[in-house]
Amino acid sequence: MRLSYLIILILLNFCWSAALSIYKTLALHLEPGGIVTLRFGMAGVCLLLLWPWFRGPTPRGWDLVKTAIMGLVVFMLGHRIQVLGVQLGSAGDSSVLMSAEPLITSVAAAIFLREHIGPRRWVGFLLGMVGVILLNGFSGAGFHLSGLTASLIFISSFVCEAVYSIMGKPLIERASMMKILTLSLLCGTLANLMIDGGTTWRMARVMPWLDWWLIAYMSVICTAVGYGVWLVVIKESDVNVVALTIFAQPLAGLVIAAVWLREPLHWGQLWGGVAIVAGLVVGLSRQIKLGALPVHTATSEGSGRG
Repeated sequence: MRLSYLIILILLNFCWSAALSIYKTLALHLEPGGIVTLRFGMAGVCLLLLWPWFRGPTPRGWDLVKTAIMGLVVFMLGHRIQVLGVQLGSAGDSSVLMSAEPLITSVAAAIFLREHIGPRRWVGFLLGMVGVILLNGFSGAGFHLSGLTASLIFISSFVCEAVYSIMGKPLIERASMMKILTLSLLCGTLANLMIDGGTTWRMARVMPWLDWWLIAYMSVICTAVGYGVWLVVIKESDVNVVALTIFAQPLAGLVIAAVWLREPLHWGQLWGGVAIVAGLVVGLSRQIKLGALPVHTATSEGSGRG
């Protein structure tokens, strides 16, 4: 992975972590389905306006069907589950649970994409999980099992999120990645509108302007830019390597939840942050390439070096 990609992904993970607190804020005026419909609908429209400038072939035939399936699973089903899980629990707990996503995504990449996960990356995952345990306040009053239902709902959304990487990586070898993203967003939005378009419209008409700005932030930064960059990076890098960067979200999400939603912090979060950073350093130590890296050399990242 290029160093520039790593920096951009870390910044994007900080942006994505803010979405968890935004979901709690928007719950005052929108149902989970409405949040998902507006977020991905706005993102899809923005990218559709830029369609003439997207280079590369449009997905056709079976690739178009896969693109549509990806949109339905990720941008309709997956995020409805995720928003519901956040609203049933707390933004801080959801931030901690984000640690499960890189593991689920990496296992899926190993199974379906035949990616090799070397020992350094396993150590990186282990350190990340230790950091999350510390963030969680293992012996304190952090995460509670009483929220198990909300937690399981939230974690189940990661299976849907993994579909984006597992299906997307082969697709972008044959078609324009931005066209794939645009079409998948539009397919997901069409399904969302069919489910609760009328209800969303009625709620959106009376929604305050601050909520619209929050929706716009998630649509443009977290979705149009964020999901596009993710496809760019996984085209050159193994999915399990890129997934390691998601460990930045628990730390950032807890800080945002504490500042924005006044959720409490504890000292374990400091040591958890140190462990997560250590996990990223170890897991990515042999994966970062300084300077430009030709696309044809990217396959070496799955050669067994941890």
